[in-house]
Amino acid sequence: MMTTGVSSKDATWERFLALKDKARKDLAAADAELNELFRSGTVPTDLDGPTDGILVTTTTNKLLDPAVHAITALWMPWQGKRFDAAAGTGDNRMTGGLAQLPSKLLWPLYRMKDAKDGKLAFDFKTYEDAGKDDPDLQVMVIDYADIEDNPTLVIRSIRDELVQIVPGAYLGKILFRTPSGRYEKIGYFALRTP
Repeated sequence: MMTTGVSSKDATWERFLALKDKARKDLAAADAELNELFRSGTVPTDLDGPTDGILVTTTTNKLLDPAVHAITALWMPWQGKRFDAAAGTGDNRMTGGLAQLPSKLLWPLYRMKDAKDGKLAFDFKTYEDAGKDDPDLQVMVIDYADIEDNPTLVIRSIRDELVQIVPGAYLGKILFRTPSGRYEKIGYFALRTP
């Protein structure tokens, strides 16, 4: 039992933030620690409703990752995800206003939905499956591929995989499906319940 008054969810969130900072200085070490932490997780079973989210880091290449870190330090329109456990679906919570500008440039025909605290975008289905990056680990899959309204460019090639680290705190891997059908890990994100 913790005596500092800090919940395990809060302590885990602080660890995610520390790993986000560490990734800016030593991506290889942060990636190894994030992967170990991810592998210690379990399939989320009671995730329902809105979550707050952060992009912990990208893991693409030595040129792109620092640029993504710099941009997202200044501007990050993604706020988290929203889950409907009964339906096995969800969507992404986005800020309003300028969040739509890059979306309009990349996907001019795609329309975000209005929400009371911003916008909702990129619907997904959820289900349990073996991880593509960790085939010996069961994960919650966040799958964008079969949602007809999602843009074909990038979004429908994303497969997020999520595990619960402690109740209320979750770590995810962002995987990208290549034209050959292989999945490449391109980053980590974290979610927490309000």
